[in-house]
Amino acid sequence: QVQLVESGGGLVQPGGSLGLSCASSTSMFSFHAVGWYRQPPGKERELVAFMTTDGTTKYGNSVKGRFTISRDNRKKMVYLQMNSLKPEDTAVYYCYVAGGYGQGTQVTVSS
Repeated sequence: QVQLVESGGGLVQPGGSLGLSCASSTSMFSFHAVGWYRQPPGKERELVAFMTTDGTTKYGNSVKGRFTISRDNRKKMVYLQMNSLKPEDTAVYYCYVAGGYGQGTQVTVSS
């Protein structure tokens, strides 16, 4: 079972930026699509961003143009750069690799 460890969450003011990182333990990392999901308080988990093995990306409608997903196959890392953050971006963010999720990291956008 792949192990994923997210980092980089925290408290940020509206309009600010934050970067999330995810370290994967899988030895076949470059063969897997990767992604970020989030679960806002009281809501279902939703897609934030997804990247296939060839670099094709897909974003949730609410984050398009503000968030960017990237990956480093050599380091087995997934990143999410979040800009122009809004209070509605507040959620627990989960990294996704090879069918598994990390433990999540809290992102709170508030003044």
